[in-house]
Amino acid sequence: MDGDGTDLAADPHRDDPRWRVAERTADAARRRFPADILAVAVHGPLAHGDDDGGGDGEVGLLLVTYRAGTGPTPSTRRVDRVLVDLTVAGADDYLRQARALTPLWPLTADRYVTTTALYDPTGWLRTLRDEHLGRLARARPAEFTAAARQSWYRGWAAHARAARLAEWYETDQALLMLGEARLAAATVTGLLSRTYFRDPGDAVRRTGLAGADMTEVGKVLAGQADELAARGRPVDGTVDDLLTD
Repeated sequence: MDGDGTDLAADPHRDDPRWRVAERTADAARRRFPADILAVAVHGPLAHGDDDGGGDGEVGLLLVTYRAGTGPTPSTRRVDRVLVDLTVAGADDYLRQARALTPLWPLTADRYVTTTALYDPTGWLRTLRDEHLGRLARARPAEFTAAARQSWYRGWAAHARAARLAEWYETDQALLMLGEARLAAATVTGLLSRTYFRDPGDAVRRTGLAGADMTEVGKVLAGQADELAARGRPVDGTVDDLLTD
């Protein structure tokens, strides 16, 4: 029985080595920082409960403290062949992040909405989810459009750079930049449709950009530019527009 009253042994997913490493890490953190820990949770594939890591894999672990700057230092380590990405955040700071609507929202929202508690005696994780969903309910369409425009600029720059590198036969670098352009274009689609994704791979897969070549990504970005213009402001402008934006 865990400290929040949850019977962890009753969950068949706990046979996954990643769960065992996550639980060991949570228990160790609570023992070492007993006065600081407010909640501990996993996010990502484990939180969704439909991913088979096959023994090896990654754990996204969130450790929430009562005050910022307390508890362990955020870090990443491989423990028993399981990669543990430890996020440590003060409760107020993390709630503030959950209320923000940024150009990366489609890639960050899932960790606010989908978590599985390893320790949460006060129900803080429900507060996190409610705060984020409440912010989305209050968001105006123009906020999503503004965030999408910023992601579009990043995608356009990456695509242009990829095209130049391809002309110079810098194939490896061109592929890397094309990957960035795909992800940025997927993020634009997520913002315009208010859709969030589990991770970058899920983003490009669900938007049909996973295997898109240079020409296809360019067409997607061009279509997005037209949609952004139709929503009130073109992606191109003047110097005066830049200085008064």
